[in-house]
Amino acid sequence: EVQLVESGGGLIHIGGSLKLSCAASGFAFDDYVIGWFRQAPGKEREGVSTYSSNLGSIYYADSVKGRFTISSDNAKNVYLEMNSLNPEDTGIYYCAAGRRWTAYSGSYYLGHPDKLDYWGQGIQVTVSS
Repeated sequence: EVQLVESGGGLIHIGGSLKLSCAASGFAFDDYVIGWFRQAPGKEREGVSTYSSNLGSIYYADSVKGRFTISSDNAKNVYLEMNSLNPEDTGIYYCAAGRRWTAYSGSYYLGHPDKLDYWGQGIQVTVSS
């Protein structure tokens, strides 16, 4: 059974930091792109960052470059370290996985969240002023 389980969300003040974790299981981790996506109230789901363990490829949305860092360990966990948070970062954050077809699959999925294969249940991140 495929599982993507997020943890680490919560309420944080402007300028603060949070680290999200995603525990993946039930599929061939090295054959997939794992990414973080978010959905703010009243907005469409958007890509935040993607990671491909096999290639070491990483992509970020322009809105989070320089503030967020995606990483992974050898235990099929993917992390999203978020710094300098602002209210625009508020939303439900999802961990998702999509089959890696090319070296650029991570970039593709970043812009096409509807094309991913598996999703976690999501976790709330709220940045307050």
